[in-house]
Amino acid sequence: MRETHLLLLVCGVLACFTLSLVKAEDPYRFYTWTVTYGTIYPLGVPQQGILINGQFPGPRLDVVTNDNIILNLINKLDEPFLLTWNGIKQRKNSWQDGVLGTNCPIPPNSNYTYKFQTKDQIGTYTYFPSTLMHRTAGGFGGLNVYARSVIPVPYPRPAEDFTLLVGDWYKNNHKNLQQLLDSGNTLPFPDAILINGQAHSTFSGDQGKTYMFRISNVGHSTSFNFRIQGHTMKLVEVEGSHVIQGMYDSLDVHVGQSLSVLVTLNQAPKDYYIVASTRFTKQVLTATSVLHYSNSQSSVSGPLPAGPTYQIQWSMKQARTFRWNLTANAARPNPQGSFHYGKITPSKTIILANSAALINGKQRYAVNRVSYINPDTPLKLADYYNIPDVFSMDTIQANPTEGPAFYGSSVMPTSLHDFIEVVFQNNENTIQSWHLDGYDYWVVGYGRGQWTQASRNTYNLVDALTRHTAQVYPNSWTAILVSLDNQGMWNIRSAMWARQYLGQQLYLRVWTSTKSLANEYDIPSNAILCGKAVGRHA
Repeated sequence: MRETHLLLLVCGVLACFTLSLVKAEDPYRFYTWTVTYGTIYPLGVPQQGILINGQFPGPRLDVVTNDNIILNLINKLDEPFLLTWNGIKQRKNSWQDGVLGTNCPIPPNSNYTYKFQTKDQIGTYTYFPSTLMHRTAGGFGGLNVYARSVIPVPYPRPAEDFTLLVGDWYKNNHKNLQQLLDSGNTLPFPDAILINGQAHSTFSGDQGKTYMFRISNVGHSTSFNFRIQGHTMKLVEVEGSHVIQGMYDSLDVHVGQSLSVLVTLNQAPKDYYIVASTRFTKQVLTATSVLHYSNSQSSVSGPLPAGPTYQIQWSMKQARTFRWNLTANAARPNPQGSFHYGKITPSKTIILANSAALINGKQRYAVNRVSYINPDTPLKLADYYNIPDVFSMDTIQANPTEGPAFYGSSVMPTSLHDFIEVVFQNNENTIQSWHLDGYDYWVVGYGRGQWTQASRNTYNLVDALTRHTAQVYPNSWTAILVSLDNQGMWNIRSAMWARQYLGQQLYLRVWTSTKSLANEYDIPSNAILCGKAVGRHA
Protein backbone atom coordinates (compact mmCIF):
# COMPACT_ATOMS: atom_id res chain seq x y z
CA MET A 1 0.00 0.00 0.00
CA ARG A 2 2.83 2.34 0.91
CA GLU A 3 4.64 1.50 -2.34
CA THR A 4 1.45 2.24 -4.33
CA HIS A 5 1.04 5.59 -2.57
CA LEU A 6 4.67 6.44 -3.27
CA LEU A 7 4.28 5.45 -6.92
CA LEU A 8 1.19 7.67 -7.28
CA LEU A 9 3.06 10.53 -5.65
CA VAL A 10 6.01 10.14 -8.03
CA CYS A 11 3.67 9.93 -11.02
CA GLY A 12 1.88 13.05 -9.84
CA VAL A 13 5.13 14.97 -9.51
CA LEU A 14 6.25 13.81 -12.96
CA ALA A 15 2.89 14.80 -14.42
CA CYS A 16 3.15 18.26 -12.90
CA PHE A 17 6.74 18.56 -14.15
CA THR A 18 5.71 17.47 -17.65
CA LEU A 19 2.80 19.92 -17.60
CA SER A 20 5.12 22.72 -16.56
CA LEU A 21 7.44 21.87 -19.44
CA VAL A 22 4.52 21.96 -21.88
CA LYS A 23 3.35 25.27 -20.48
CA ALA A 24 6.91 26.64 -20.58
CA GLU A 25 7.21 26.31 -24.36
CA ASP A 26 6.36 29.49 -26.22
CA PRO A 27 3.29 29.34 -28.49
CA TYR A 28 3.50 28.42 -32.17
CA ARG A 29 1.59 30.28 -34.87
CA PHE A 30 1.19 28.68 -38.29
CA TYR A 31 0.50 30.53 -41.55
CA THR A 32 0.34 29.70 -45.24
CA TRP A 33 0.75 32.64 -47.60
CA THR A 34 0.46 32.47 -51.38
CA VAL A 35 2.05 35.27 -53.39
CA THR A 36 0.39 36.08 -56.73
CA TYR A 37 -0.08 38.89 -59.20
CA GLY A 38 -3.46 40.58 -59.24
CA THR A 39 -5.15 43.68 -60.56
CA ILE A 40 -5.37 46.51 -58.03
CA TYR A 41 -6.82 50.03 -58.25
CA PRO A 42 -5.07 52.17 -55.62
CA LEU A 43 -5.27 55.30 -57.81
CA GLY A 44 -8.50 54.46 -59.61
CA VAL A 45 -6.82 52.88 -62.63
CA PRO A 46 -5.97 49.17 -63.01
CA GLN A 47 -2.38 48.09 -62.44
CA GLN A 48 -0.58 44.86 -61.66
CA GLY A 49 0.03 44.38 -57.95
CA ILE A 50 1.64 41.72 -55.79
CA LEU A 51 -0.94 40.12 -53.50
CA ILE A 52 -0.56 37.84 -50.49
CA ASN A 53 -3.53 35.50 -50.10
CA GLY A 54 -5.34 37.81 -52.52
CA GLN A 55 -4.80 40.88 -50.32
CA PHE A 56 -3.19 44.25 -50.99
CA PRO A 57 -1.63 45.24 -48.66
CA GLY A 58 -0.84 41.78 -47.32
CA PRO A 59 -2.36 40.18 -44.18
CA ARG A 60 -1.54 41.83 -40.88
CA LEU A 61 0.54 39.64 -38.58
CA ASP A 62 -0.55 40.09 -34.95
CA VAL A 63 1.70 38.07 -32.66
CA VAL A 64 2.91 38.10 -29.05
CA THR A 65 6.41 38.38 -27.60
CA ASN A 66 8.34 35.09 -27.97
CA ASP A 67 5.81 33.52 -30.33
CA ASN A 68 7.28 31.02 -32.77
CA ILE A 69 6.25 31.85 -36.34
CA ILE A 70 6.01 29.02 -38.88
CA LEU A 71 5.09 30.63 -42.20
CA ASN A 72 4.95 28.68 -45.44
CA LEU A 73 5.38 31.09 -48.35
CA ILE A 74 4.28 29.84 -51.79
CA ASN A 75 5.64 31.85 -54.72
CA LYS A 76 3.27 31.98 -57.69
CA LEU A 77 5.03 34.90 -59.39
CA ASP A 78 7.10 34.54 -62.57
CA GLU A 79 10.22 35.70 -60.69
CA PRO A 80 12.15 34.58 -57.58
CA PHE A 81 10.80 36.16 -54.40
CA LEU A 82 11.68 36.77 -50.74
CA LEU A 83 10.07 38.53 -47.80
CA THR A 84 12.08 40.28 -45.11
CA TRP A 85 10.80 41.04 -41.62
CA ASN A 86 11.60 44.70 -41.07
CA GLY A 87 12.81 45.15 -37.48
CA ILE A 88 12.43 41.56 -36.27
CA LYS A 89 15.79 40.76 -34.69
CA GLN A 90 16.02 37.09 -35.74
CA ARG A 91 18.03 36.21 -32.65
CA LYS A 92 20.90 33.86 -33.59
CA ASN A 93 19.05 33.19 -36.83
CA SER A 94 20.14 35.29 -39.80
CA TRP A 95 19.17 32.24 -41.88
CA GLN A 96 15.58 33.57 -41.77
CA ASP A 97 16.36 37.22 -42.54
CA GLY A 98 14.92 37.06 -46.04
CA VAL A 99 17.47 39.14 -47.95
CA LEU A 100 19.71 38.04 -50.83
CA GLY A 101 22.87 38.11 -48.73
CA THR A 102 21.51 35.44 -46.40
CA ASN A 103 18.88 33.52 -48.39
CA CYS A 104 18.48 32.09 -51.86
CA PRO A 105 15.26 33.48 -53.32
CA ILE A 106 12.21 31.24 -53.60
CA PRO A 107 11.91 30.13 -57.25
CA PRO A 108 8.59 30.52 -59.13
CA ASN A 109 6.06 27.79 -58.33
CA SER A 110 8.02 26.80 -55.24
CA ASN A 111 7.81 27.45 -51.53
CA TYR A 112 9.89 28.08 -48.44
CA THR A 113 8.86 27.85 -44.77
CA TYR A 114 10.17 30.66 -42.59
CA LYS A 115 10.75 29.67 -38.95
CA PHE A 116 11.57 32.45 -36.52
CA GLN A 117 10.73 33.76 -33.07
CA THR A 118 9.75 37.26 -31.97
CA LYS A 119 12.21 36.83 -29.12
CA ASP A 120 12.10 39.52 -26.41
CA GLN A 121 10.39 42.06 -28.67
CA ILE A 122 7.32 44.22 -28.65
CA GLY A 123 6.29 46.96 -31.02
CA THR A 124 5.20 48.05 -34.47
CA TYR A 125 6.97 46.55 -37.49
CA THR A 126 6.40 45.66 -41.13
CA TYR A 127 7.34 43.04 -43.72
CA PHE A 128 7.97 43.55 -47.43
CA PRO A 129 9.58 41.93 -50.53
CA SER A 130 13.38 42.22 -50.62
CA THR A 131 13.85 40.96 -54.19
CA LEU A 132 14.24 43.14 -57.31
CA MET A 133 11.71 46.03 -57.28
CA HIS A 134 8.80 43.91 -56.01
CA ARG A 135 8.27 46.33 -53.16
CA THR A 136 6.91 48.90 -55.64
CA ALA A 137 4.09 46.49 -56.52
CA GLY A 138 2.93 45.50 -53.03
CA GLY A 139 3.63 42.41 -50.97
CA PHE A 140 4.04 44.47 -47.81
CA GLY A 141 2.04 44.43 -44.58
CA GLY A 142 1.94 45.24 -40.88
CA LEU A 143 3.59 43.11 -38.19
CA ASN A 144 2.56 43.96 -34.63
CA VAL A 145 4.20 42.28 -31.65
CA TYR A 146 2.09 42.60 -28.49
CA ALA A 147 3.37 42.28 -24.94
CA ARG A 148 2.67 39.10 -22.99
CA SER A 149 -0.24 39.44 -20.58
CA VAL A 150 2.07 39.17 -17.56
CA ILE A 151 4.18 42.15 -18.72
CA PRO A 152 2.44 45.53 -18.28
CA VAL A 153 2.75 48.33 -20.81
CA PRO A 154 3.21 51.94 -19.63
CA TYR A 155 -0.16 53.22 -20.85
CA PRO A 156 -3.84 52.20 -20.52
CA ARG A 157 -4.98 49.57 -22.98
CA PRO A 158 -6.51 51.36 -26.02
CA ALA A 159 -10.01 50.59 -27.20
CA GLU A 160 -8.63 49.35 -30.53
CA ASP A 161 -5.50 49.30 -32.70
CA PHE A 162 -5.36 50.83 -36.17
CA THR A 163 -2.45 49.90 -38.47
CA LEU A 164 -1.61 52.60 -41.02
CA LEU A 165 0.82 51.66 -43.78
CA VAL A 166 1.73 54.94 -45.44
CA GLY A 167 3.99 55.30 -48.44
CA ASP A 168 4.64 56.81 -51.85
CA TRP A 169 3.36 54.92 -54.88
CA TYR A 170 3.85 54.57 -58.63
CA LYS A 171 1.30 53.78 -61.31
CA ASN A 172 4.08 52.22 -63.38
CA ASN A 173 4.64 48.46 -63.35
CA HIS A 174 7.47 47.26 -61.09
CA LYS A 175 9.26 45.62 -64.02
CA ASN A 176 9.28 48.91 -65.92
CA LEU A 177 10.68 50.69 -62.87
CA GLN A 178 13.37 48.05 -62.54
CA GLN A 179 14.24 48.42 -66.23
CA LEU A 180 14.68 52.16 -65.71
CA LEU A 181 17.19 51.52 -62.93
CA ASP A 182 18.97 48.75 -64.84
CA SER A 183 19.43 51.09 -67.81
CA GLY A 184 21.21 53.64 -65.64
CA ASN A 185 18.39 56.08 -64.92
CA THR A 186 16.79 57.27 -61.70
CA LEU A 187 13.16 56.72 -60.74
CA PRO A 188 10.68 59.50 -61.48
CA PHE A 189 8.93 61.34 -58.69
CA PRO A 190 6.15 59.16 -57.20
CA ASP A 191 2.60 59.55 -58.45
CA ALA A 192 0.89 59.59 -55.05
CA ILE A 193 1.06 58.74 -51.39
CA LEU A 194 -1.28 56.06 -50.07
CA ILE A 195 -2.61 54.98 -46.68
CA ASN A 196 -3.16 51.20 -46.50
CA GLY A 197 -2.92 50.97 -50.27
CA GLN A 198 -5.79 53.40 -50.79
CA ALA A 199 -6.21 57.05 -51.74
CA HIS A 200 -9.06 57.32 -49.20
CA SER A 201 -9.96 55.24 -46.13
CA THR A 202 -11.88 55.63 -42.86
CA PHE A 203 -11.08 54.77 -39.24
CA SER A 204 -14.01 54.75 -36.82
CA GLY A 205 -14.17 55.11 -33.04
CA ASP A 206 -16.38 56.15 -30.14
CA GLN A 207 -16.29 59.59 -28.60
CA GLY A 208 -14.32 59.65 -25.35
CA LYS A 209 -12.32 56.50 -26.07
CA THR A 210 -8.59 56.28 -26.81
CA TYR A 211 -7.21 54.46 -29.84
CA MET A 212 -3.73 53.39 -30.90
CA PHE A 213 -2.51 54.34 -34.36
CA ARG A 214 0.44 52.21 -35.51
CA ILE A 215 2.04 54.24 -38.29
CA SER A 216 4.70 52.88 -40.67
CA ASN A 217 6.44 54.37 -43.69
CA VAL A 218 6.34 51.59 -46.30
CA GLY A 219 7.31 53.92 -49.13
CA HIS A 220 10.25 53.84 -51.49
CA SER A 221 11.89 57.25 -51.24
CA THR A 222 9.99 59.94 -49.32
CA SER A 223 9.54 60.88 -45.68
CA PHE A 224 6.09 62.04 -44.62
CA ASN A 225 4.52 64.13 -41.90
CA PHE A 226 1.46 62.67 -40.15
CA ARG A 227 -1.31 64.62 -38.38
CA ILE A 228 -4.99 64.40 -37.44
CA GLN A 229 -7.27 67.40 -37.73
CA GLY A 230 -8.24 68.84 -34.34
CA HIS A 231 -6.44 66.14 -32.34
CA THR A 232 -3.10 65.74 -30.61
CA MET A 233 -1.15 62.50 -30.55
CA LYS A 234 0.65 60.94 -27.60
CA LEU A 235 3.78 59.16 -28.78
CA VAL A 236 4.21 55.92 -26.79
CA GLU A 237 6.37 53.51 -28.82
CA VAL A 238 8.99 53.67 -31.57
CA GLU A 239 10.11 50.40 -33.21
CA GLY A 240 10.02 48.41 -29.98
CA SER A 241 11.07 51.17 -27.58
CA HIS A 242 8.69 52.64 -25.02
CA VAL A 243 9.40 56.36 -25.12
CA ILE A 244 8.93 59.27 -22.74
CA GLN A 245 5.37 60.13 -23.67
CA GLY A 246 4.94 63.53 -25.28
CA MET A 247 2.10 65.25 -27.10
CA TYR A 248 2.55 66.13 -30.77
CA ASP A 249 0.46 67.98 -33.35
CA SER A 250 2.33 66.22 -36.16
CA LEU A 251 5.12 63.66 -36.54
CA ASP A 252 7.74 63.00 -39.20
CA VAL A 253 8.11 59.35 -40.21
CA HIS A 254 11.00 58.47 -42.52
CA VAL A 255 11.30 55.59 -44.98
CA GLY A 256 11.32 52.23 -43.19
CA GLN A 257 10.36 53.66 -39.79
CA SER A 258 7.40 52.86 -37.51
CA LEU A 259 5.88 54.42 -34.41
CA SER A 260 2.73 54.22 -32.29
CA VAL A 261 0.58 57.02 -30.92
CA LEU A 262 -2.49 57.20 -28.71
CA VAL A 263 -5.33 59.45 -29.85
CA THR A 264 -8.30 60.28 -27.64
CA LEU A 265 -11.53 61.12 -29.45
CA ASN A 266 -12.28 64.14 -27.28
CA GLN A 267 -13.61 66.58 -29.85
CA ALA A 268 -17.10 67.42 -31.11
CA PRO A 269 -18.84 64.43 -32.75
CA LYS A 270 -17.98 64.86 -36.43
CA ASP A 271 -15.51 63.53 -38.95
CA TYR A 272 -11.89 64.74 -39.09
CA TYR A 273 -9.11 64.57 -41.65
CA ILE A 274 -6.16 62.22 -41.20
CA VAL A 275 -3.30 63.60 -43.31
CA ALA A 276 0.08 62.35 -44.50
CA SER A 277 2.14 64.64 -46.74
CA THR A 278 5.62 64.24 -48.16
CA ARG A 279 8.60 66.02 -46.60
CA PHE A 280 11.74 67.52 -48.17
CA THR A 281 10.21 67.40 -51.67
CA LYS A 282 9.62 70.32 -54.04
CA GLN A 283 6.28 68.85 -55.03
CA VAL A 284 4.23 67.88 -51.97
CA LEU A 285 2.07 64.76 -52.24
CA THR A 286 -0.79 64.42 -49.76
CA ALA A 287 -2.95 61.48 -48.73
CA THR A 288 -6.08 61.86 -46.62
CA SER A 289 -8.20 59.47 -44.61
CA VAL A 290 -11.08 60.11 -42.24
CA LEU A 291 -11.33 59.74 -38.48
CA HIS A 292 -15.03 59.03 -38.02
CA TYR A 293 -16.77 59.46 -34.67
CA SER A 294 -19.47 56.80 -34.34
CA ASN A 295 -21.93 59.50 -33.24
CA SER A 296 -20.78 61.94 -35.92
CA GLN A 297 -23.23 64.65 -36.87
CA SER A 298 -21.38 65.93 -39.94
CA SER A 299 -18.93 64.80 -42.57
CA VAL A 300 -15.34 65.93 -42.83
CA SER A 301 -14.89 69.59 -43.77
CA GLY A 302 -12.59 72.58 -43.62
CA PRO A 303 -9.01 73.03 -44.79
CA LEU A 304 -6.51 70.23 -44.26
CA PRO A 305 -4.38 70.77 -41.15
CA ALA A 306 -1.12 72.36 -42.25
CA GLY A 307 2.16 70.55 -41.77
CA PRO A 308 5.83 71.32 -42.31
CA THR A 309 7.32 71.00 -45.79
CA TYR A 310 11.08 71.40 -45.98
CA GLN A 311 12.17 72.58 -42.52
CA ILE A 312 15.17 70.35 -41.76
CA GLN A 313 15.96 71.97 -38.42
CA TRP A 314 12.35 71.51 -37.28
CA SER A 315 12.50 67.79 -38.06
CA MET A 316 15.90 67.31 -36.42
CA LYS A 317 14.69 69.12 -33.30
CA GLN A 318 11.64 66.86 -33.13
CA ALA A 319 13.81 63.76 -33.55
CA ARG A 320 15.84 64.74 -30.50
CA THR A 321 12.66 64.73 -28.39
CA PHE A 322 12.22 60.98 -28.97
CA ARG A 323 13.75 59.58 -25.79
CA TRP A 324 13.81 56.23 -24.02
CA ASN A 325 11.55 55.68 -21.04
CA LEU A 326 14.22 54.35 -18.65
CA THR A 327 11.78 53.08 -16.05
CA ALA A 328 9.40 51.24 -18.38
CA ASN A 329 9.94 47.60 -19.19
CA ALA A 330 9.90 46.44 -22.78
CA ALA A 331 9.33 42.78 -23.62
CA ARG A 332 10.77 41.69 -20.27
CA PRO A 333 10.17 42.91 -16.70
CA ASN A 334 13.55 44.63 -16.33
CA PRO A 335 13.59 48.35 -17.16
CA GLN A 336 14.75 49.46 -20.60
CA GLY A 337 17.44 51.59 -18.97
CA SER A 338 19.07 48.76 -17.03
CA PHE A 339 21.72 48.49 -19.77
CA HIS A 340 23.80 51.66 -19.42
CA TYR A 341 24.93 52.00 -23.02
CA GLY A 342 26.45 55.44 -22.46
CA LYS A 343 29.06 54.11 -20.04
CA ILE A 344 30.58 51.64 -22.52
CA THR A 345 33.58 52.64 -24.62
CA PRO A 346 33.13 51.55 -28.24
CA SER A 347 35.74 49.13 -29.53
CA LYS A 348 35.53 50.50 -33.06
CA THR A 349 34.21 53.52 -34.97
CA ILE A 350 32.84 53.00 -38.49
CA ILE A 351 31.97 55.98 -40.70
CA LEU A 352 29.70 55.17 -43.65
CA ALA A 353 29.32 57.85 -46.32
CA ASN A 354 26.69 57.48 -49.04
CA SER A 355 27.16 58.86 -52.53
CA ALA A 356 25.33 59.01 -55.85
CA ALA A 357 27.99 57.79 -58.27
CA LEU A 358 28.18 57.05 -61.97
CA ILE A 359 29.88 53.79 -62.90
CA ASN A 360 30.39 53.17 -66.63
CA GLY A 361 28.00 56.03 -67.28
CA LYS A 362 25.16 54.49 -65.28
CA GLN A 363 23.57 55.80 -62.10
CA ARG A 364 24.68 53.84 -59.06
CA TYR A 365 24.79 54.49 -55.31
CA ALA A 366 27.70 53.63 -53.06
CA VAL A 367 28.88 53.35 -49.46
CA ASN A 368 32.50 54.41 -48.89
CA ARG A 369 32.96 54.23 -52.68
CA VAL A 370 31.71 50.61 -52.98
CA SER A 371 28.50 50.01 -54.95
CA TYR A 372 27.20 46.66 -53.75
CA ILE A 373 26.25 43.86 -56.15
CA ASN A 374 24.53 40.64 -55.08
CA PRO A 375 26.60 37.56 -55.94
CA ASP A 376 24.82 34.44 -57.22
CA THR A 377 25.71 32.70 -53.96
CA PRO A 378 24.34 34.32 -50.79
CA LEU A 379 27.12 35.58 -48.52
CA LYS A 380 25.79 33.56 -45.60
CA LEU A 381 26.02 30.29 -47.55
CA ALA A 382 29.49 31.15 -48.85
CA ASP A 383 30.63 31.87 -45.31
CA TYR A 384 29.05 28.70 -43.90
CA TYR A 385 30.51 26.39 -46.57
CA ASN A 386 33.83 28.27 -46.87
CA ILE A 387 33.21 28.91 -50.57
CA PRO A 388 35.94 31.23 -51.92
CA ASP A 389 35.67 34.18 -54.31
CA VAL A 390 32.11 35.17 -53.36
CA PHE A 391 32.85 38.17 -51.15
CA SER A 392 35.78 40.00 -49.65
CA MET A 393 36.16 41.56 -46.22
CA ASP A 394 38.81 43.91 -47.59
CA THR A 395 36.63 45.62 -50.21
CA ILE A 396 35.02 48.27 -48.03
CA GLN A 397 36.92 50.43 -45.58
CA ALA A 398 35.70 51.59 -42.16
CA ASN A 399 36.21 55.24 -43.19
CA PRO A 400 35.43 57.13 -46.40
CA THR A 401 38.27 57.58 -48.88
CA GLU A 402 38.71 59.71 -51.98
CA GLY A 403 38.35 58.24 -55.43
CA PRO A 404 35.84 56.86 -57.93
CA ALA A 405 33.15 54.37 -56.98
CA PHE A 406 33.49 50.72 -57.94
CA TYR A 407 31.48 47.48 -57.75
CA GLY A 408 31.92 44.99 -54.94
CA SER A 409 30.19 42.46 -52.68
CA SER A 410 31.23 44.28 -49.54
CA VAL A 411 31.33 42.66 -46.11
CA MET A 412 32.69 44.41 -43.03
CA PRO A 413 34.20 42.11 -40.34
CA THR A 414 33.24 42.53 -36.67
CA SER A 415 33.39 40.29 -33.61
CA LEU A 416 30.54 38.95 -31.51
CA HIS A 417 30.02 41.11 -28.41
CA ASP A 418 31.81 44.13 -29.87
CA PHE A 419 30.26 47.47 -28.94
CA ILE A 420 30.69 49.82 -31.89
CA GLU A 421 29.99 53.37 -32.96
CA VAL A 422 28.63 53.89 -36.48
CA VAL A 423 28.37 57.32 -38.07
CA PHE A 424 26.20 57.75 -41.16
CA GLN A 425 27.68 60.70 -43.05
CA ASN A 426 25.42 62.22 -45.69
CA ASN A 427 27.14 64.69 -48.02
CA GLU A 428 24.23 64.80 -50.46
CA ASN A 429 21.36 67.28 -50.64
CA THR A 430 18.73 64.58 -50.13
CA ILE A 431 17.57 62.95 -46.90
CA GLN A 432 18.75 59.39 -46.25
CA SER A 433 17.30 56.52 -44.22
CA TRP A 434 19.50 53.65 -42.94
CA HIS A 435 18.41 50.25 -41.67
CA LEU A 436 20.34 47.46 -39.89
CA ASP A 437 18.89 43.94 -39.96
CA GLY A 438 19.04 41.75 -36.86
CA TYR A 439 19.47 44.62 -34.41
CA ASP A 440 18.15 47.74 -32.88
CA TYR A 441 20.61 50.48 -31.96
CA TRP A 442 20.85 53.63 -29.88
CA VAL A 443 20.46 56.76 -32.02
CA VAL A 444 22.70 59.04 -29.97
CA GLY A 445 23.21 62.08 -32.16
CA TYR A 446 22.19 64.19 -35.14
CA GLY A 447 24.16 67.09 -36.55
CA ARG A 448 24.69 69.30 -39.59
CA GLY A 449 27.82 69.23 -41.75
CA GLN A 450 30.75 66.87 -41.19
CA TRP A 451 31.00 64.60 -38.17
CA THR A 452 34.16 65.03 -36.10
CA GLN A 453 35.31 63.50 -32.84
CA ALA A 454 34.12 66.68 -31.13
CA SER A 455 30.59 65.78 -32.28
CA ARG A 456 30.54 63.19 -29.50
CA ASN A 457 30.12 66.04 -27.04
CA THR A 458 26.55 66.43 -28.35
CA TYR A 459 25.59 62.74 -27.96
CA ASN A 460 22.70 61.67 -25.76
CA LEU A 461 24.37 59.01 -23.61
CA VAL A 462 21.54 58.69 -21.10
CA ASP A 463 18.14 58.04 -22.71
CA ALA A 464 18.55 57.80 -26.48
CA LEU A 465 15.95 55.40 -27.81
CA THR A 466 16.70 52.20 -29.69
CA ARG A 467 15.30 51.62 -33.16
CA HIS A 468 16.20 49.79 -36.37
CA THR A 469 16.02 52.62 -38.94
CA ALA A 470 17.51 56.10 -38.59
CA GLN A 471 17.19 59.13 -40.83
CA VAL A 472 20.19 61.22 -41.89
CA TYR A 473 19.30 64.77 -42.91
CA PRO A 474 20.78 66.45 -46.02
CA ASN A 475 24.44 67.42 -45.58
CA SER A 476 24.32 66.03 -42.06
CA TRP A 477 25.33 63.06 -39.93
CA THR A 478 23.61 60.61 -37.59
CA ALA A 479 25.50 58.57 -34.98
CA ILE A 480 24.43 55.25 -33.49
CA LEU A 481 25.83 52.81 -30.93
CA VAL A 482 25.36 49.07 -31.44
CA SER A 483 25.96 46.11 -29.14
CA LEU A 484 26.86 43.23 -31.47
CA ASP A 485 25.23 40.42 -29.51
CA ASN A 486 23.60 38.65 -32.48
CA GLN A 487 25.91 36.46 -34.55
CA GLY A 488 25.31 36.28 -38.26
CA MET A 489 25.60 38.07 -41.60
CA TRP A 490 23.49 41.23 -41.32
CA ASN A 491 22.43 43.72 -43.98
CA ILE A 492 23.09 47.46 -43.55
CA ARG A 493 21.16 49.22 -46.30
CA SER A 494 19.43 52.30 -47.49
CA ALA A 495 15.73 51.95 -46.74
CA MET A 496 15.13 53.90 -49.95
CA TRP A 497 14.65 50.97 -52.25
CA ALA A 498 16.08 52.29 -55.52
CA ARG A 499 19.26 53.31 -53.71
CA GLN A 500 19.49 49.87 -52.09
CA TYR A 501 18.85 48.19 -55.46
CA LEU A 502 21.64 50.21 -57.08
CA GLY A 503 24.25 49.51 -54.45
CA GLN A 504 23.77 51.54 -51.25
CA GLN A 505 24.19 48.61 -48.90
CA LEU A 506 26.75 46.28 -47.32
CA TYR A 507 26.85 43.38 -44.87
CA LEU A 508 28.14 43.21 -41.32
CA ARG A 509 29.71 39.85 -40.45
CA VAL A 510 29.31 39.37 -36.69
CA TRP A 511 31.55 36.40 -35.99
CA THR A 512 33.20 34.29 -33.32
CA SER A 513 35.43 31.25 -33.68
CA THR A 514 33.43 29.48 -30.96
CA LYS A 515 30.83 27.35 -32.69
CA SER A 516 27.83 27.02 -30.38
CA LEU A 517 24.04 26.91 -30.65
CA ALA A 518 24.09 29.48 -27.85
CA ASN A 519 25.55 31.89 -30.40
CA GLU A 520 23.87 30.88 -33.64
CA TYR A 521 21.48 28.21 -34.91
CA ASP A 522 22.52 25.65 -37.51
CA ILE A 523 21.54 26.03 -41.15
CA PRO A 524 17.84 25.09 -41.55
CA SER A 525 17.15 21.65 -43.00
CA ASN A 526 14.86 23.26 -45.60
CA ALA A 527 17.39 25.91 -46.71
CA ILE A 528 17.27 26.64 -50.45
CA LEU A 529 20.73 26.26 -52.00
CA CYS A 530 21.79 28.23 -55.07
CA GLY A 531 24.89 29.48 -56.88
CA LYS A 532 28.08 27.76 -55.78
CA ALA A 533 26.23 26.18 -52.85
CA VAL A 534 24.14 23.91 -55.08
CA GLY A 535 24.71 20.27 -54.20
CA ARG A 536 25.89 20.96 -50.67
CA HIS A 537 23.98 19.41 -47.79
CA ALA A 538 21.85 21.73 -45.66
